Amino acid sequence: MTDTSPAATTGDDARSPKISFVSLGCPKALVDSERIVTHLRSEGYEIARRHDGADVVIINTCGFLDSAKAESLQAIGTAMKENGRVIVTGCMGAEPEQIRESFPNVLAITGPQAYESVMAAVHEAVPPKHDPFVDLVPPQGVKLTPRHYAYLKISEGCNNRCTFCIIPKLRGDLVSRPVVDVLREAERLVKAGVRELLVISQDTSAYGVDLKYQSGMWKDREVRAKFLDLSEALGEFGVWVRMHYVYPYPHVDDVIPLMADGRILPYLDIPFQHAAPSVLKAMRRPAHQEKTLERIRKWREICPDLAIRSTFIVGFPGETDADFEELLAFMTEAKLERVGCFKYEPVDGATANDLGLPAVPDDVKERRWHRFMAHQQAISAKLLQRRVGKRIQVLVDDSAGTAAKGRSQWDAPEIDGAVHLTSRRPIRAGEFVTVKIDRADAYDLHGTVA
Repeated sequence: MTDTSPAATTGDDARSPKISFVSLGCPKALVDSERIVTHLRSEGYEIARRHDGADVVIINTCGFLDSAKAESLQAIGTAMKENGRVIVTGCMGAEPEQIRESFPNVLAITGPQAYESVMAAVHEAVPPKHDPFVDLVPPQGVKLTPRHYAYLKISEGCNNRCTFCIIPKLRGDLVSRPVVDVLREAERLVKAGVRELLVISQDTSAYGVDLKYQSGMWKDREVRAKFLDLSEALGEFGVWVRMHYVYPYPHVDDVIPLMADGRILPYLDIPFQHAAPSVLKAMRRPAHQEKTLERIRKWREICPDLAIRSTFIVGFPGETDADFEELLAFMTEAKLERVGCFKYEPVDGATANDLGLPAVPDDVKERRWHRFMAHQQAISAKLLQRRVGKRIQVLVDDSAGTAAKGRSQWDAPEIDGAVHLTSRRPIRAGEFVTVKIDRADAYDLHGTVA
């Protein structure tokens, strides 16, 4: 959950209508929230710090898992109790019946990416008191992340039909942004002080396939709407560029040399989800993993500093003890730097519910999850020990004078580890520093500014 109140307003115009905003879910939803807040601020709306002081509350929901739906419904309930005038948007809004059943008096419900519908609902509930002043909004828009990093969404939707996922149902098929639009936004962000661009979508390496890789003119040259070409162009901005949600299609191999050359970060976020062929087939995962270990070895031969983050699911219907052991064996061999794991949850509307495969009991899921996390923790701790005694570049996220917390090139914000550091001089958030690593634990590094 992201509380957007720090994005509050310039000026102190008591006549301006006030909107309280809650953003739930993934970074892609956060970008949707940023766009809505940018629209609101461009029309003179203030972003309130509290529900009970606002004219309207907007809740951007997540509707992927039952636990996420429960969190969204709880946020809506809190807003209804503290304010009573609530507009709901986001993924859960694509299926409004459950929201209306619990909260029939919400003002409006819209689906994801429905910026115009959200603004229309706001206008109906509380019209702007004056004409828009676009110069109230900075060129990069209103960001809900710290000033020094920003998410750069390159497409919406997804063409894959994984059996456990309903994202295509919620957000539709892949729709890529024109490459010049993406590069213009990146340029605005960098000019505004962003030091790290986190490239996101539902399927980043499929970027441009719906556009047939149509090219556009950028800085007196043609750039194709293609994963490799976009990576090359973003690498010219002189900031960290981090790739998220990359499916391991064959053309991903072409991007690894850019990482080896330092043009983009040596970091790949690849949602492998499992390693056992029978489970992958039931999941209907794209880019099957028969040769995944071989490809990882080749990637690391080209770029030894490469860090791979991934997510996995344990307890998928039909997963046997042998399947799970095969997953652990894969983890031992792959030696992935950053890993997340989820216990399978049935999702309403997902085709996995209709596969006819036996459900894995909850207690078995729990045991497998704990075994998986302990297994990966040992791998992570061993890999981090390799950094001890070395000097690395760190981007500072939070600072308290001479003590701070930041991230290395191998760590994305909020989902990966951190570098805890001390310095003889005060350091600031958004600053790059060189840090000598003194020690490591299971997930984090600790060091001193050199």
